[in-house]
Amino acid sequence: MNPLTGIYAAASALRNSLFERRLLAIRRLERPVASVGNLSVGGAGKTPFVIALGELLKARGIRFDVLSRGYGRKTRGVRVVDPNGSASDFGDEPLLIARRLNVPVVVGESRYEAGLVAENKFQSQLHILDDGFQHRSLARDFDIVLLAERDFEDRLLPSGRLREPLSSLARADAIVLPTESAASHAAFAGKLIWRMQRRIAVPDASHAPVVFCGIARPQRFFAQVRATGIRPAFEVAFPDHHFYGPRDIEQLVAARIKHDASGFVTTEKDGVNLGPLRSQLNPLAIAALTVTLDNQADVVDTILSRIKV
Repeated sequence: MNPLTGIYAAASALRNSLFERRLLAIRRLERPVASVGNLSVGGAGKTPFVIALGELLKARGIRFDVLSRGYGRKTRGVRVVDPNGSASDFGDEPLLIARRLNVPVVVGESRYEAGLVAENKFQSQLHILDDGFQHRSLARDFDIVLLAERDFEDRLLPSGRLREPLSSLARADAIVLPTESAASHAAFAGKLIWRMQRRIAVPDASHAPVVFCGIARPQRFFAQVRATGIRPAFEVAFPDHHFYGPRDIEQLVAARIKHDASGFVTTEKDGVNLGPLRSQLNPLAIAALTVTLDNQADVVDTILSRIKV
């Protein structure tokens, strides 16, 4: 094991202890907060889950906003996301959430400061805190944690991808597992367990495209695309949250020519990160990832029973 993992584990435990003992400040917003987070670095489906949860809340007539760090953006401070803006200004995931849900999304290094702006500008009944499990400086009223199957066998950073050990799930209210997960409910005694199914659809995809993405777990996306019946001519993985530039487009076009590919397929997040360069990849099919929760009505009822909106 990497010796740095022991140092990271000690630092993480100390930080959590300081929050538990209130030696590090935890600030509370006026409106209630529901946090969506995970234990690992990327790939658990937080963004599609936030979108799915948002759609359920909208169906109930609940007014809400989304608070996010805006990872990867080149700006600083608190900013309200403009759905017509760029990923470099707001971050790819907040921009995608704003476009899909058509609700206020506010980014900021301090989600407390972002929440203050949201409460000043909008009439929200509820804040959804995106990627919030480790952002403990903001008080939350309901903590949702998504687990990927590989989290059960993974290690802490930097040896693995876990930001916290599984024992940190003690402070979660609800744990979301993949529908196909073999994890036993007994392993999470006293916790709400929800099941989530991820589906991918690739409308209008060509028969042998170049498939590319810049996400945390590219091989899973490639496998999902192949599972739809598409046979990629070539696959290209970029770093997570990759902002595309002209050289990337040249690389992709060259790959299409070399492998006699019929077009391109990528993710919604990559479609955001392509920006105006998207028009140079033609035909380009965007794979839509959707999340379906088992017992959706019970999920919303449970959250609303714990949070008074």
